[in-house]
Amino acid sequence: MSSSIPRSAAVAAVVSAALAAGLLGGASASADDVTTGAAPVRIHDIQGTTRVSPLAGKPVTGVTGIVTGVRTYGSRGFWMQDPQADENPATSEGIFVFTSSVPTVAVGDSVSVNGSVTEYVPGGLNSGNQSLTQISKPVVTVLSQGNPVPAPVTIWAGSVPRAYAPEGDPAAGGSINGLTLDPEAYALDYYESLEGTNVRVGTSRVVGATDPYSELWVSVKPFENPNLRGGTVYGSYDSQNTGRLQIQQLAPIAQQPFPKANVGDWLVGRTEGPLDFNQFGGYTLVANTLGKHVDLGLEREVTDKQHKNELAVATYNVENLDPTDPQEKFDALAKAVVENLASPDVVALEEIQDDNGAKNDGTVTAGATLKKFTEAIVAAGGPAYEWRSIDPQNGKDGGEPGGNIRQVFLFNPARVSFVDRPGGDATTATAVTGTKGDAHLTLSPGRIDPANTAWENSRKPLAGEFLFRGRTVIVVANHFGSKGGDESIVSHHQPPARSSEVKRLLQGQAVNAFVKDVLALDKQADVLVLGDINDFEFSGTTKALTDGGALYPAVKSLPRSERYSYVYQGNSQVLDQILTSPGVHHFEYDSVHINAEFADQNSDHDPQVLRFRP
Repeated sequence: MSSSIPRSAAVAAVVSAALAAGLLGGASASADDVTTGAAPVRIHDIQGTTRVSPLAGKPVTGVTGIVTGVRTYGSRGFWMQDPQADENPATSEGIFVFTSSVPTVAVGDSVSVNGSVTEYVPGGLNSGNQSLTQISKPVVTVLSQGNPVPAPVTIWAGSVPRAYAPEGDPAAGGSINGLTLDPEAYALDYYESLEGTNVRVGTSRVVGATDPYSELWVSVKPFENPNLRGGTVYGSYDSQNTGRLQIQQLAPIAQQPFPKANVGDWLVGRTEGPLDFNQFGGYTLVANTLGKHVDLGLEREVTDKQHKNELAVATYNVENLDPTDPQEKFDALAKAVVENLASPDVVALEEIQDDNGAKNDGTVTAGATLKKFTEAIVAAGGPAYEWRSIDPQNGKDGGEPGGNIRQVFLFNPARVSFVDRPGGDATTATAVTGTKGDAHLTLSPGRIDPANTAWENSRKPLAGEFLFRGRTVIVVANHFGSKGGDESIVSHHQPPARSSEVKRLLQGQAVNAFVKDVLALDKQADVLVLGDINDFEFSGTTKALTDGGALYPAVKSLPRSERYSYVYQGNSQVLDQILTSPGVHHFEYDSVHINAEFADQNSDHDPQVLRFRP
């Protein structure tokens, strides 16, 4: 979704209620506050030395400044800045004036504003987001025109502190809202001290590709956790990559098309404009002037072809694939399987939708989706894959309403056999059977523990038994619960609340228990657990999966700079994984970067491939 959204009346009401309750600081204020009778104040008096204005909820009059930016779409309004700064680095000299309708001022106007100071929380109070200090319901007087805009503050590697954020105040529920800003110590404090201010970045590397909403991410710290392809790797909860900054553009796209940039490209020269705060990226430079895009020609990776005695197993989230998608998407995904993934022997697919996609009419079968996809693979020169899956119960597995996403095994019957053991359905659990040293599945394909509440409204793991050169290989395809509901890393709670981890932790424990059942019969069994785990290699979820040494996250076999499958807000990070049991020796692992770093994506995930000799 776009970062520039209208401030709805509903959100305004929530924030007003919060002000009345003292949750955001300041005095109680009604919608009918008058804007007369208050002493004139300066912008830095409104911004104050914490994240919440000391004047929140109060009327102000005669607030003067020079207009530095005008936004005529989305959240309409303008930024203004006091050219006479105080000597306190914690107080911003700029502020956003929310006009609701298209502003009538222009950059360079000297204005005087009466209005009410409010704290707008993008996403609402329950999002945990920081608030944006603004003047609402303004009465604007233009004093003069054509004034020079205050010189921008340059944001560069040396100005942004290495530490990300202070620890939240335990007495305030872990919030940093009431803490005095220390812009020389913490990156979030530094950016907050510039909220609404005219800022500039120089030549900067792109670390998050242009999205459909004409936004991209740069880093002013080119040597902060870099990878060879130009990204910035997110390697731990304590490594927040402080140099990242989102870039938007104020000028209408028709006048200056927004650059279509990939990770590793550069914005050369100056990018300049007010520093905003929004729901979908936090601190954002809304550019009046945009640097020149330099395309460095990032190429999509191609993995090695497996040897004849190697089994190649891949996982690929194909992003809500269904027959209503254009043939071009099927063709592009198929080409990636054949050319970039070198036609793996087994491919675990996530987000295969039912035969009519998001239409919510009770359809749960996905044969039409898979037929169209496998035919596209053949047309691209790939093998005639067969598939195995289990249809979910309607509306029980989460994802896009009506889509009934599920995991699916594709396999090349010329290279590997699927061991069919009937009886598996949406609600029946597969189990482990066999004798010492010879473990098998009771149902293949079968679901793991589908009645477990850990899988409520979430995809249930799909287990399958394969034979390769006479050796049994058990593969478990997963799509764990999403991160929806988590607070962002720019939350006013530090550390932010990650509520979605609770479900994934339980899911990881359930899969780990199943793998331990296999290993109890055969400690050298070849087991691969793979899919969209929706969590990092250092997360509690991964620790639950690996408990007791049952599994190893194969992505950790890569150098730290190469561990990523997804790019979010300029952070290259791990979401997709393949984990191996102790019996899987001497494997090769590849995170094949073909999507996440590119403005043109066939999926937002990069596929993963593992090759080994069972």
